[in-house]
Amino acid sequence: MLLSIQDLKVSFRMGKVDGQMQRALAVKGISFDIPENSTVALVGESGSGKSVTAMSILNLLPDNAEREGKILFQGQDLRQCTLRELQAIRGRDIACVFQDPMTSLNPVFTVAAQIMEPLIKHMGMSKKQALVRAEELLNEVGIPEPKRRLGNYPHEMSGGQQQRVMIAVALACSPKLLIADEPTTALDVTIQRQVMELMAKLKETHKMALLFISHDLGVVGEISDQVVVMRHGQIREKAPVAEIFSNPQDSYTKALLACRPSLTENPARLMVIDDHIAGRTVHEGAGKAKDPNAPVILEARGLKKSFFFKSGLFGQKEFKAVKEVNFKLRKGYTLGVVGESGSGKTTMGLTLLRLHEPTGGEVLFEGKDLLKMSGNDWQKMRRRIQVVFQNPYASLNPRFTIGQTLVEPMEIHKIGKDHDERLARASALLKKVGLDDTVLNKYPHEFSGGQRQRIAIARCLTLNPEVLVLDEAVSALDVSVQAQVLNLLKDLQDEFGLSYVFISHDLAVVKFISDEVLVMQNGDVVEQSETQALLNAPKQEYTRKLLGAVPKGYQGPAHVAAAAAA
Repeated sequence: MLLSIQDLKVSFRMGKVDGQMQRALAVKGISFDIPENSTVALVGESGSGKSVTAMSILNLLPDNAEREGKILFQGQDLRQCTLRELQAIRGRDIACVFQDPMTSLNPVFTVAAQIMEPLIKHMGMSKKQALVRAEELLNEVGIPEPKRRLGNYPHEMSGGQQQRVMIAVALACSPKLLIADEPTTALDVTIQRQVMELMAKLKETHKMALLFISHDLGVVGEISDQVVVMRHGQIREKAPVAEIFSNPQDSYTKALLACRPSLTENPARLMVIDDHIAGRTVHEGAGKAKDPNAPVILEARGLKKSFFFKSGLFGQKEFKAVKEVNFKLRKGYTLGVVGESGSGKTTMGLTLLRLHEPTGGEVLFEGKDLLKMSGNDWQKMRRRIQVVFQNPYASLNPRFTIGQTLVEPMEIHKIGKDHDERLARASALLKKVGLDDTVLNKYPHEFSGGQRQRIAIARCLTLNPEVLVLDEAVSALDVSVQAQVLNLLKDLQDEFGLSYVFISHDLAVVKFISDEVLVMQNGDVVEQSETQALLNAPKQEYTRKLLGAVPKGYQGPAHVAAAAAA
C-alpha cells in the first residue's frame, strides 16, 4: 500500500475561553488507503474536511492545527517525521497541485525558474540540466512552444496554461503520489476536460498514484478508481467508482449525484442535499409557463467593444473583444451566454451595463438606447438593470455589515422614506433569498460563498430591477450550493417577472435556467437558438465541443481507459 491514513483527526486551536483552550474538530477520525498506480477521489462540499485531510499528509497546515492518528507512506509514519525529513519528501515523493495556480506560482519568477527549483534541490541537477528537463516537462504537459514559454511569467499565461505549469512543477521529480486539490474548479469546461485527460495520461506514463479532491462527482467519475465521500469531517461512503455511480448507499452521496444540472434531464427544480435527507422528490417538468407574447425588455443591436493598446511610439493596436452581438430578451425570460475564457461573454455583459463603454451598436431598454443616456436619465435606468458578479468574496465590501450593504443602494436611489423602512425592506429581501434578519449586523467574512452570493442577489433586488446580468454567478460554488442558488433564481423570476442575461461556461447549468442560448467564440456569436433546439442539434463544431466537455460522471471502464489514452 502506497499511502494508508488510519483514524486521522485534525483539530484547530481557537484560543482560550475562561482559561480553557477551545478546539474545532475538522476531521473526525477517518481511514482510507491509496494503492500504488491508482486514483482515489476525495469528494464533498466546502467544509467537509477533504482539503484539510489532504494537507495533513505533508503537514501543510497552519500552526494552530493538531493531528492525531497515523499517515503511513510506504510504511513510514509521516506524523513522526522531522521537518528536514518532510522537506525531502515534499515535491520529490509526494507533490501537490492546488486550485488556484496564480496563488501557487510565484509572480516574480519565470516559469523556467519555478520548474528548475525542485530539479536542482531534490534531483541534484545542474542549472543547464534542469533547464533542458524544464523544457521537456512543458512539452509533456502540452504547452505550445515550450522553449519560448520558459521565459514567461505566470501572468503572461492563461488559467489553463498556468495549471499545466503547476502540474509540470509537481511532476518534475517523478513523484510516487500526486495530490490534486480542486485542480479544475476555476477552469472552463473545455480546459477542465483537457487538464483531466492530461492528468490521467501522466498518471499512466509516470506510474504514480493520484489523490484527486473535488466537490463534483461528475468530474471525479471520469478519472478515479476509488471514491471517498466526506461530509462534516467524516467519511459517509467509500467504494469503487462504478459502485458509487451505479449503486450509491449513502443519502448524501445520492444527493451529490442528483444536485448537478444534467444535459439529459429537464427538472423544474434541482435536487438539493436537504431534499434527499428529507426523502423529498423533485418531479420533471417545465416549471412555470412563460408568456410567448411577453414584451421585449432588452435588445442589443450590433453591439461592439474594442480595447486599444499602444503600439510603437505613436501608434495603437485594436483588440476586438466583442465584434457584433444581436439579441432580444423578453420580460420573464433568460438568455444564456456561453463560451470559453476569452470568448467575450463577460465583456459583452459589462458593456450592456456600460461598465465598459461600447465602441459601436445600440442597447435598447424598452426601446430607449442606454448607450446615449447621460446624467439623471442614466442614473434612473441603472436601478432597473443590475449585475451579480462571479466572486461573492470580492463583490461585497468587507467593512460594511450586511445591513449597510443592502441599505446603501436604497439611500442612493431614494427608495424608502427613511432608514427604518429601508432596513425593513432589506430584512424582507433576505428572507426571500433564504436568510433571516439576524444576519443584518454581521460582516461578509462570517458567511459561506453560497450565502454571500444570496446576499449579493438580495442587494440587487433592493432596487426593484427588471433585468439581472449574472456573470458566472454560480461557477465558484459547490454543486449543492449551486443548485440552491439556481432554484432561487428561478423562484425570483417566477415571482417578480425578472429577465436574466446568464453568462456561464457550463452548458449544463445554462440548459437548466435558460430559454435561449447565445454561443460566443473570440468575440463572435457563432450560434444562437432556443435552448433545447441548440442542445438537440448544435450546428457549430465549437458548440459540440462545449457540449462534449461537460463532465458526465462514470461511463464504464472503457471511458476511463479512453481518457487515459487521450
